[in-house]
Amino acid sequence: MSCGLAQKARFPLATFNRTAINRPIRASIQPGRRKYSSVMPRDYSEALEKLALLQSNRIVTSLFESPEKKSPQDLNALAIPEMLEWLRRAGYTPQDLSRMRHIHVAGTKGKGSVCAYATAMLAKYRTVGTYTSPHLVNVRERIAINGVPVGKEAFAAAFFEVWDRLTEAAVKEGMSPAEAEGTASKPFYFRFLTILAWHIFLKQGIKDVVIECGIGGEYDSTNVLPAEAVSAAVISQLGIDHVAMLGDTVEKISWHKAGILKPGVKGFTLKLDEQLGVMKVLRERAAEKNAELVEIENGEIERWGGVSGLLKGDFQKKNQALAVMAVKEHLGMREGEPLANIPEKMIEGLQEAKLRGRCEVVNDGTAEWLLDGAHTRDSLEEVAKWAIQQQPASADESLILVFNQQERNISQLLADFVEATKREAGRETIFHHAIFTRNEIPRPPDGELRDIDVQKQAAEKMRSLVPACDVQIFDNAADTVAEARRLAQGQDDESGKKKKKILVTGSLHLVGSVLQVLEP
Repeated sequence: MSCGLAQKARFPLATFNRTAINRPIRASIQPGRRKYSSVMPRDYSEALEKLALLQSNRIVTSLFESPEKKSPQDLNALAIPEMLEWLRRAGYTPQDLSRMRHIHVAGTKGKGSVCAYATAMLAKYRTVGTYTSPHLVNVRERIAINGVPVGKEAFAAAFFEVWDRLTEAAVKEGMSPAEAEGTASKPFYFRFLTILAWHIFLKQGIKDVVIECGIGGEYDSTNVLPAEAVSAAVISQLGIDHVAMLGDTVEKISWHKAGILKPGVKGFTLKLDEQLGVMKVLRERAAEKNAELVEIENGEIERWGGVSGLLKGDFQKKNQALAVMAVKEHLGMREGEPLANIPEKMIEGLQEAKLRGRCEVVNDGTAEWLLDGAHTRDSLEEVAKWAIQQQPASADESLILVFNQQERNISQLLADFVEATKREAGRETIFHHAIFTRNEIPRPPDGELRDIDVQKQAAEKMRSLVPACDVQIFDNAADTVAEARRLAQGQDDESGKKKKKILVTGSLHLVGSVLQVLEP
């Protein structure tokens, strides 16, 4: 992700950041230096409180959407220099990152699945660190070791080590200790967590890492990795997303995603015969960066067929293929056909891979919740296929829909999604009830009103798409879950059998909030 938080003297974006440091810091803070002290208790709760004070990704991406601000080109150009500066202040250089070997994953959809598959396979051979985003229930999900989120104590200890290094760097430049202890000396949320992940992995001596881009690739915070730190790159399936930052065509977006390609490093992607323009961009970018682009043909994937596992959906075999080839490259398994003679350990990894909030089914005793955080047109089409597959083949059972999307055109996404469900089901009536909600979990405090204009737009669109559908709007996830449960309990067919399927989609943040209500 580009933009954010740097010194005015060196980075013009300081004018958009009220907490910017105004002087460059040239002294490196080395690991093991004195920690900056705090009078507050330094536990996991305080770490979460401090983390919540950092500028969010949404604040940063909004810079690209405002015509009064700098152009995307100007904002993007600052991203990598800024991240390198923050990394240095935390006591690290790109060469330090070369003590680990990374599988670097970019793409519009499928990134999380590729990371989950690669992690599960690598864990059969070595200790592997994984850094992904966003999280669904708690922030520690982003930083995992062998697929398990780091513990609270380890997270908090590492958090304050990084926090203190950044604080001390600012104090050495003349900032007052009180000001430096706060957010004025810290990067925005995603950058801080990226540095924190590397700090945890280096601290624990982890040599093998799977890392997911936040947004884009070329200017993403993770792309400070030098070529010698990357064993393989993956560009998963591509589509339209984050238009303001990345461009309004798949070709423009592909240019950004291919930015993770490195000299002398293999990059794996799907060969898209129907998207010649995209393939042209990817090949040109690979040549520009002196990387080898390995294109996996769809026929090869179909002949292989994939591996049935915990992650559901026929589309997952494409993500599996990308992960298999990247892991084989990482482990130096280069003999023969990549999708042939896959070792049993890797097969087991594909079967066991988990990823919360993607084609996940949760039965809470009252209802069966189908949860997927898809938030693009293409990924929602895949959710439509998966959701319809969950229904009995002979039944005309309806689903209760819970939907939200705060950052994209919710009306268009909803229209495309409803059309896809009708097409997959072969009938018009799939949703008898639809709930549109904000992502916040609790009700707003008394006297506070939340903006539900987005939800009203979606409700109006749903009424036009499915006139017989009962539509409701809520401003919090807790009430949404309660109402969806009530509706599920009341769904009976002619035989009296309960119909209890609730589909939650459109936003990973929504899925995360619903999971927190279901599993407090």
